[in-house]
Amino acid sequence: MPRVLNINPAEVRKSGVEKFTDIPINQYNKSIKDEQGSFSNADFLRIFRDMAFIREFETMLNLIKTTNQYADVEYNYPGPAHLSVGQEASAVGQACLLDKNDFIFGSHRSHGEILAKGLSAIEKLPDDELMQVMKEFFGGSILKVVEEVAQGESTKDLAIKFLLYGALAEIFGRTTGFHKGLGGSMHAFFTPFGIYPNNAIVGGSAPIATGSALYKKANQKSGIVIANIGDGSLGCGPVWESFNFAAMDQFRELWEEGFKGGLPIIFNVFNNQYGMGGQTAGETMAYGVLARIGAGITPNQMHAERVDGYNPLAVIDAIRRKKAIIENNEGPVLLDTLTYRITGHSPSDASSYRTKEEIQAWEDQDPIAAYQKQLIGAGIGTEQDFATIWDSIKATMLKVYKLAIDEKVSPRMDLNANPNGISELMLSNQTVDRMEDRPCTTLIPKEENSRVKQIQKKARTAEVDGKPVPKARMYQLRDGLFEAIIDKFYQDPTLIAYGEDNRDWDGAFAVYKGLTESLPYHRFFNSPISEAAIAGSAVGYAMSGGRVIAELMYCDFLGRAGDEVFNQMAKWQSMSAGVLTMPLVLRVSVGSKYGAQHSQDWTSLAAHIPGLKVVFPATPYDAKGLMNSALAGTDPVIFFESQRIYDIGEMFQPDGVPEGYYKVPIGEPDVKKSGKDVTILTIGATLYRALDAAKILADKYGLSAEVIDARSIVPFNYEKVIESVQKTGRILLASDACERGSHLKDIAQNISELAFDYLDAPPVVIGARNWITPSHELESFFFPQPEWFIDAIHEKILPLDGHVVTTNYTKNELIRTQKLGV
Repeated sequence: MPRVLNINPAEVRKSGVEKFTDIPINQYNKSIKDEQGSFSNADFLRIFRDMAFIREFETMLNLIKTTNQYADVEYNYPGPAHLSVGQEASAVGQACLLDKNDFIFGSHRSHGEILAKGLSAIEKLPDDELMQVMKEFFGGSILKVVEEVAQGESTKDLAIKFLLYGALAEIFGRTTGFHKGLGGSMHAFFTPFGIYPNNAIVGGSAPIATGSALYKKANQKSGIVIANIGDGSLGCGPVWESFNFAAMDQFRELWEEGFKGGLPIIFNVFNNQYGMGGQTAGETMAYGVLARIGAGITPNQMHAERVDGYNPLAVIDAIRRKKAIIENNEGPVLLDTLTYRITGHSPSDASSYRTKEEIQAWEDQDPIAAYQKQLIGAGIGTEQDFATIWDSIKATMLKVYKLAIDEKVSPRMDLNANPNGISELMLSNQTVDRMEDRPCTTLIPKEENSRVKQIQKKARTAEVDGKPVPKARMYQLRDGLFEAIIDKFYQDPTLIAYGEDNRDWDGAFAVYKGLTESLPYHRFFNSPISEAAIAGSAVGYAMSGGRVIAELMYCDFLGRAGDEVFNQMAKWQSMSAGVLTMPLVLRVSVGSKYGAQHSQDWTSLAAHIPGLKVVFPATPYDAKGLMNSALAGTDPVIFFESQRIYDIGEMFQPDGVPEGYYKVPIGEPDVKKSGKDVTILTIGATLYRALDAAKILADKYGLSAEVIDARSIVPFNYEKVIESVQKTGRILLASDACERGSHLKDIAQNISELAFDYLDAPPVVIGARNWITPSHELESFFFPQPEWFIDAIHEKILPLDGHVVTTNYTKNELIRTQKLGV
């Protein structure tokens, strides 16, 4: 909502006609002779060799999957193998002009793209740099294996075996794979060559690659990004969100000079005609010619065209032209690369959804055989030359294959010797204050920021001299978040923040008020209402080397970014075996007053997914300290905030919230009130209702409650809670999440096991009803109230003399509601 852009009704209501430009379809028509000025004979032959390497690599995998052997050497591989036989020209043509600074992201069918990009990088990198890469990657463990079969070879030949072996060992789940076998076939990558993660989720790479392109744009890094996705992915919402995100008008209209222009990304659709068994053209899609969809995104139609992906030179020509468009800051680009997968979706696919005649027709135009014929016709090589190339490739593949299946040189992760081998990789737990050491781009010195000045005048406690401080003069929870965030913007030059209504509107619930005057657009901007693109691009930005705060505004919107949060954000650190880190904070607020789709506490969903840190501060001190910790780390943090308490003051730190920098360790609960008779553990805003309940217990029943604020949900240190239970013998747990499936149930079970000998009663959990969230006027019937705490203690933990319950916590009621599913 930038005030500098005026929407004039007289203009937008004018009558007129929108015109479209013609879309080029398979326009490349040059011969080998025509291209001899652009390519040497060695270049032509190398293009052939690279396609042949991919074909043999995938032929090997197909034989292993279907016959359990390759070249009469037996091996059983039960894992996935989504092959791209027939698509080799598309992959090699794309990679030919790319270098290590150009990043590619792929799909579940990306073995060919990995090999093509790797072979291209090997050709371009100097030998000394290649050797350095191989020696330094995982301490040279992959290099040591391939050196055994590459003695006396050139550095580039050694590097080719390194590439083939590292990829194959990864597919076979070996510790000598590119990420120790934890990614496998559908997630392989090798960042030193600019090969970024491939993705098992259809279309999953689109928003991640968009974020990587954003990283390059915002940090002025060289190179382009290519998102390799399939035509089947165009049925996926996150892909369309990514198209729009990469093309936002603000890149041209509002971003500063030096940062203007769309994101440097090519969305390269490997249009192989099928999404699993669904035929995209004629059955599951409606676009006719895929390249047409660019017209629905930008006035320049995303510079879209269809290119013949069965001709590597046609693809090279297209990438050369599209790369120039991006280097002129006119991205994004859409490329419809027409190709065909001869094999099925996977080796178990009998292709019953297509005819043998169709497959044969495409086999008759095999891109490798056709290209070989062209080269022979142009005098570039002879039949014997190509037979020699094939023999060399098969010999190389056999050597690599034997290494990759050898348990001695290519072992699997030994989880007997080290049962924590995978768990040690789930979180990086690093502290990195700034992701790059360079000046931060800001608009004004921090001390000149109007909100910084305003906060300096506020009382940093809720009370002064025993009297409540008026809210306008009180340091609030939202101020704690702001202080941590603005401090990091002046410390880490890579930090950016975006989400819905972040800029100009002061962000949701005024947390970002004041940031607009300090930060240029390329560091702080409004995104579309595209939660999948927001979260997914944040993943790509972080894994590329930057730090990011993404905001989804309402917790309820997590569902719109489910894959990006639960499958991408949470998993890439561990799937990469620590190669990648994820310095990302995803802010979400738990609503109130807005009903069933805007007032849910979904902390338990986030807590259930391994690989995420989950925090929920309830005080200004904790909000600032936890945000500081989150922004200093390298792990993804889902940062829950309650809309109920953004304006709360600090009640627990006698000296108030410190003006300087400090961190609250993630994972450490905090005792907010000491007691001796019963422990109450809370998450989020229920802290304050627990304190009200504690007062009732003391005033009416003479019981002293110890109240502990969890602060963090994952990780969680039980020691302080167990110490409390040892003292009180009783514990009640409360949050605003629906009681069924609440993460507090898991915590309660752990407490039962850890403190069984000290408990006088089972741990009891209270939460919101298993209903939809009703209107504000009925919320007191839905979210835990102080009286609920008392009723639950009375019914399940310790009978209270004279207490009359208002909420039914009896066993019969529990059986009744569970039977009804409510």
